[in-house]
Amino acid sequence: MGLISEKFIQSLQKNKIGVFIMLFAALCTAFGQMFWKLSDGAINVLLMVGFLLYFMGAALMVIAFRFGSLSVLHPLLSIGYVFAVFLGAFFLQEAITMENIIGTVLIVMGTALIGGGDH
Repeated sequence: MGLISEKFIQSLQKNKIGVFIMLFAALCTAFGQMFWKLSDGAINVLLMVGFLLYFMGAALMVIAFRFGSLSVLHPLLSIGYVFAVFLGAFFLQEAITMENIIGTVLIVMGTALIGGGDH
């Protein structure tokens, strides 16, 4: 177990700038999608803000790949789903169900397992 955690820490240290940028990109895209939902399908300011945030997230993803390994950074895109669960609960008063919790835990575990071992 020590070897796995040691590899994980080394991978994070090697890719830390890319990881930080990718997490921020995932947060931007999750906020962008939330604003799309808030726009209620109408062409309005909320929709435009959503597009801007989503574009920022996409641009940040491209930038992040310059600062880390693809095999570590790409799985972090799935963290956007985790952000979406919490944004939905906090801003849209959506219920967090047991299925949401289990899915969120599985996403985080999978992301750590796939992206944590940079070779």
